[in-house]
Amino acid sequence: MAISPQMDETGRLLADVPAGDNAPPFSVSELAASLKRTVEDRFGHVRVRGEISGFKRAASGHCYLTLKDDKATLDAVLWKGSAGKLAFQPQDGVEVIATGKLTTYPGRSKYQLVAETLELAGEGALMQLFERLKASLAAEGLFAGERKKPLPFIPRRIGVITSPTGAVIRDIMHRLSDRFPSEVLLWPVQVQGDAAAGLVANALAQFNAMPERERPDLLIVARGGGSIEDLWAFNEEVVVRAIAASQIPVISAVGHETDTTLADYAADRRAPTPTAAAEIAVPVRNELAGFVDQQRARMRGAIDRRLQHAGERLEAQRRLLSDPRAMIDQRSQRIDDLGERLGAALGARAHRAESRLAEHAGALRPALLEQRLTAAGERLARATPDMALIERVHMRSDERLQGIARLLGQLDPDRPLERGFARLTSADGDVLMSAAAARAAGQFTVKFADDAFGAIATDAPPPKKPRSRTPKPAADLKQESLF
Repeated sequence: MAISPQMDETGRLLADVPAGDNAPPFSVSELAASLKRTVEDRFGHVRVRGEISGFKRAASGHCYLTLKDDKATLDAVLWKGSAGKLAFQPQDGVEVIATGKLTTYPGRSKYQLVAETLELAGEGALMQLFERLKASLAAEGLFAGERKKPLPFIPRRIGVITSPTGAVIRDIMHRLSDRFPSEVLLWPVQVQGDAAAGLVANALAQFNAMPERERPDLLIVARGGGSIEDLWAFNEEVVVRAIAASQIPVISAVGHETDTTLADYAADRRAPTPTAAAEIAVPVRNELAGFVDQQRARMRGAIDRRLQHAGERLEAQRRLLSDPRAMIDQRSQRIDDLGERLGAALGARAHRAESRLAEHAGALRPALLEQRLTAAGERLARATPDMALIERVHMRSDERLQGIARLLGQLDPDRPLERGFARLTSADGDVLMSAAAARAAGQFTVKFADDAFGAIATDAPPPKKPRSRTPKPAADLKQESLF
């Protein structure tokens, strides 16, 4: 058979191939490479619509997912660079449009889509993702009313997080200057696009990290109106969690009155517009000044009325009091009267004292005193024998008392204890007079002269006294030593 040289579709020369044979053998790697080139050339740029399933983010930052519809599935991968540019957080069940290229994975004979971008498939998908995020964050309590912080009445410093070039910051500054001029700290951020959510969350964290003296008293997160896609950065989980974690009260003013974002639910107060946020943040200075003047006038009126009532009460109390001069005159007249009566009383008392002194002085005549001393001496002489008799009776009574005391000492039940005896008493306090009574009692108390202790009766015999060995006389010992 004649052999003719042939070239495969890649231009490679096929040797040893019989002429007319259309099925040259490929190696597995060659066939896989050929398929990879064919698929990538044919589907180098495709847009695929499907529902996300099995989404996961690897530690490397790459994202792996599956796109599916009711009839087929397609594996897809987003490399780390593309995943970091996503405008939303992919989740299972969300319908998206993936843009990229189709390629094969020879290691497992699979084909997959290398996606460069992911976008939500229409407003319906956005609302579906919005409701899902809202339910998930609400279940964690991030929207609970008890988490809401009260707004300061007059903030010293207000922090505004918004775009520095839009009309939002101008509207806020203009409204603040009209109502109550305040110090404003602007943190410029992007309010739309892939990086907007991260920048807004970082601004919230940086404001809270400021020293307390420099930290604003109130934060306003603001953006103008737009579509749901334009406002989507304020629906991102990172922004919602940053607002909920803020220690500074936050007013959310995103979009127009009909626009609602998840940031509105997490904020401490929602404003329908950025201008309304400035109105909520501060009161009207002129109205406040008028209110202060009104309160000052009310306070002065109240003080005047209190003073007037106090004066009327004082006047009423003064009328109830007597004239002090009349009271003093009455007391002066009484003092004069008592002074006169005191002089007369002192004279009469002195006269009575003189009379009594004369009476007692007459009773103290020397003859009378001498007579009384003589009578007292005679009574004393008669009483002397009686005193000796009383003394002898007292001595005999003392001797008898000492004898009774000695007898009582000998009859004391504790006296034998001093000579080494002991007294046994039962738990009831009865004295045990015999060994049988002690055994019957079982437990008893043994009392000596110095102390007492408890004891238990047993039938064990008393210990035997060791026999004392009488020492032999010294003379016998000497004789024994001779033998």
